[in-house]
Amino acid sequence: MAHRTSTLLIDERGATAVEYGLIVSLIVIAMIGALLQVAGTTTEMWNNVSDAVVDASQ
Repeated sequence: MAHRTSTLLIDERGATAVEYGLIVSLIVIAMIGALLQVAGTTTEMWNNVSDAVVDASQ
């Protein structure tokens, strides 16, 4: 059991995959944050356009 544990601690084959996974997760979190900011602005813009169209049609 001790030999297997020490082997797992020394083995670095999955380290690169884990590092890439962490990088991708940080990029995704940043993208979600940016999209949330843009979504609010875009929704407000389209609401203004909709209001202008409704006002113009009356």
